[in-house]
Amino acid sequence: MVPKFETMLLPILTVLGDKKEHTTADLRDYVASRLNISDEDRNELLPSKKQTRFANRIYWAIVYLSQAKLMANVSTTKHASYKATKEGLKLLAEKPAKLTWQSLMKYDSFRDFHFRKQNTQKEQGTQPFLVQEEEQTPNEILESTYNQIQESLADELLERVLNQSPGFFERLVVELMEKMGYGAGKITGHSGDEGIDGVIDEDKLGLDVIHIQAKRWKADHKVSRPDLQQFVGALAGQNGNKGVFITTSSFSKEAINFNPSGVKIVKIDGERLAKLMITHNIGVSVQSIYEIKKIDSDYFDE
Repeated sequence: MVPKFETMLLPILTVLGDKKEHTTADLRDYVASRLNISDEDRNELLPSKKQTRFANRIYWAIVYLSQAKLMANVSTTKHASYKATKEGLKLLAEKPAKLTWQSLMKYDSFRDFHFRKQNTQKEQGTQPFLVQEEEQTPNEILESTYNQIQESLADELLERVLNQSPGFFERLVVELMEKMGYGAGKITGHSGDEGIDGVIDEDKLGLDVIHIQAKRWKADHKVSRPDLQQFVGALAGQNGNKGVFITTSSFSKEAINFNPSGVKIVKIDGERLAKLMITHNIGVSVQSIYEIKKIDSDYFDE
């Protein structure tokens, strides 16, 4: 039998205690050896037949440890590799007997992950990200689980993007715009571009162009009003009046409220960027598809 994913938390963090980088395959092998998981159990498939139960639980253990900021993805390639963070090494130095979901709840970042705001417009009150199953219908359980998977995927996407080069991010942004139905785009990050990172045709015929600014910034580096004002100046230098400012971080309150006259600027923060990447299948692939069916009452209506 494959152990619960909580059982895998401490072994994964333990192997990262050597301060070296380890791939997902390394972590799987170590956990299997540490917990005496047989090859037969390692190969047990989920009902979807698309992934093994063992690999799935390793994945979620990694997600939870990462959300608690105890480990981090440091890969710059398509193959993920991880290292323990300072906080993770500090926890290991305390020699915990085990790690559980409750253990992770003492970390602010994990609580932020677990408790999502039901309405971002509300200043108070949060909704548990996963409600107790006995309080939910099967459809509600499925929906809440789907939402958790999407949120985790979005977080991992942004982390991967931040590990890439600025040039990679600029190409990603142009590709995203093209996938969203705009016309041909190109990277313009070179001398004399006045800060414009890319341009894309507004439509397939290229009747107008949209200028793009792409900022691959960490979460604590918010886009400010002066950043947007500089972008507006760059648009004027290119005789443009439409722009998209995309960042992996977020916008300050002053930047959100900045709407210059005569120029149309769309602001896309990291959260929205990740969701758009998922929607348009950039950097992700479909793992499983489930169909929910119901009785067709018309069929039985004689």
